Amino acid sequence: MNSDTTKKLTKKDLQRVNWRYLLAGQIGWNYERMMSIAYTRAMLPALEKLYPNKSERKEMLETQLQFFNTGPHLATLIMGIDLAIEEDEGIKSKDTIIGLKTGLMGPFAAIGDSLFGAIIPTIMGSVAAYMGLEGSPIGAIMWLILSIAIVFLRYPLLFIGYKQGTKLVSTMSDTLKAITESVTLLGITVVGALIPTVVSAKMPLEYKSGDVVLKMQDMLDQILPAMIPVLLVALAYWLLGLKKMNSTRVIWFMMILSIILYNLHLLG
Repeated sequence: MNSDTTKKLTKKDLQRVNWRYLLAGQIGWNYERMMSIAYTRAMLPALEKLYPNKSERKEMLETQLQFFNTGPHLATLIMGIDLAIEEDEGIKSKDTIIGLKTGLMGPFAAIGDSLFGAIIPTIMGSVAAYMGLEGSPIGAIMWLILSIAIVFLRYPLLFIGYKQGTKLVSTMSDTLKAITESVTLLGITVVGALIPTVVSAKMPLEYKSGDVVLKMQDMLDQILPAMIPVLLVALAYWLLGLKKMNSTRVIWFMMILSIILYNLHLLG
């Protein structure tokens, strides 16, 4: 446990992190690492206090800058748990934080996007449109008020996550390793499950003999469903391990490879 009181986060520290994210949660968004820049920028004041050692701070900054993408309305809940664990465990929490963020960002994205990206806009949009057709601006005003209210309702989520995170590491410190492994496994499972749904690639080759048609894709599915998407992801993962290779170059490589294989009728 971290007993250094100078590294304990105050309410003011948490407020700084909270407002930095609430006011600039989408800053620096990009296709390579999604929300990681905004997440790290928001966490920076706390990281500077928790890691006065520059080498440790650099290591944790690199950790926080890894790919992160979730529902923006619930991200501060993850951030609060993150802060509590880092405050308690320090640099030793690195693997836990990676597993935590990877494991929670998917489920939180599903909940947040469904609730705040689909259900609420659909309901309020329908009400506002109906009232607008009747000549009343009240629907649009209600929608605007609700949107502002949601922003302020996001404010306490970081503190809720922080309190629960503190409870987690204080009452279950003996099982923290097991939790780390479980969360990491969850993250791997989530990423693996996304492969066949996000990566769409099939082999259009067919063998015809009279009335018999043998489709290569059907044969591959019998061996391993979504084999081609899995192989493409494995190729991308292998490329990322090479020197002088980064995510942007891998994206370009995969785009060019896809175009070539498509025109050769080997990939569809």
